[in-house]
Amino acid sequence: MPPPVPSVEYLLVLSSAALIGLAMIGSLAAWSWAGWLKLKTRELDTGARHDNLPAISQRIDLADLKERIRKLEAIAAGVEL
Repeated sequence: MPPPVPSVEYLLVLSSAALIGLAMIGSLAAWSWAGWLKLKTRELDTGARHDNLPAISQRIDLADLKERIRKLEAIAAGVEL
């Protein structure tokens, strides 16, 4: 005995529910993306004027890189540190 074939109404309800669910997920994703972009824009605007920490951390990173270069040059020259 073959399995019963679903009715047209059943398939119509199922496909419309899936389409509505997909539309809801898509709209939620678009709304979240817009909010995330707004947040990042606000962070960039306020960070450029009020925050000096990135400049300080860049100087520390630069000093660290200079120290590494000095050590590598000493190793290349065969000097013990």
